[in-house]
Amino acid sequence: MSNDLTVVESGALALTEEKLFAVLESSLYPGAKPESIAMVVNYCRAAKLDPIQKPVHIVPMWIKSGKGEGAMRDVIMPGVNLYRIQASRSGGFAGVTEPEFGPMVEETLGGVKIKYPEWCKVTVYRVVNGEKCAFTAHEFWIENYATAKRDADAPNSMWKKRPRGQLAKCTEAQALRKAFPEVAAAPTAEEMEGKYIDVTPTEAGHSLPETEKKPDEPIVLPAYPEDDFTVALPKWGALIKSGKKTAEAIITNVCKLYTMTDAQKEIVRALEPEKIADAPPETIAGEREPEQEG
Repeated sequence: MSNDLTVVESGALALTEEKLFAVLESSLYPGAKPESIAMVVNYCRAAKLDPIQKPVHIVPMWIKSGKGEGAMRDVIMPGVNLYRIQASRSGGFAGVTEPEFGPMVEETLGGVKIKYPEWCKVTVYRVVNGEKCAFTAHEFWIENYATAKRDADAPNSMWKKRPRGQLAKCTEAQALRKAFPEVAAAPTAEEMEGKYIDVTPTEAGHSLPETEKKPDEPIVLPAYPEDDFTVALPKWGALIKSGKKTAEAIITNVCKLYTMTDAQKEIVRALEPEKIADAPPETIAGEREPEQEG
């Protein structure tokens, strides 16, 4: 695991957290919302993954919450490469076949002419009780492709440009799920791109938890640990004294990944030299300045 991730987990240095966040914002997830990148970091922290290796993707999903109702929401999803890594780390991975494709189909979808393989087949091998076992997935392009727009049939640019490559990823992900259900459970970003999540009530009258029915509610970040805060405080003081950071900049950076209490924020703000410079004379000298005679 990288030093950057270790520092983020300990929360000891806001400066290193800022650098990590800057890399994720500028290089790995350009254009993503800060709160979505925070979700990536928290996901990786919980799963003990290195965010610099981009094991997960930020996928804009349409969250359907009723008839004709819904909203776009960023969802964190694993990529097929994360499945490969987890399968390899399990110690039982014994190889995967090259994708096998069915006959090409030419069709017009949403006014767009597209040529795609009818199906794809991939086999993943796993050693079970000393025996090499095969787990095969057989997926159809028409059931997997992502659309360019919601409620439209035309494929998006990637599925139009790489019909074999995209279907192969989805098929391999399914095969990996069959072979390694303990490490590959959730659908991958490649499989869910262009799809939507339906959280409308079921026919029996039951619905998903209220938290899943409010796509616009704020993301709750973990509290900033008091022990980490105590360790970080002198480092922040040195940064502020040198002029490299302001108290508000440090608070902003920490709050990208954690929730700070009002008391913690005030302690950081008290490190600013202006707090001393602007204080009344009695606070600095310990006595009041004599009053001028009139």
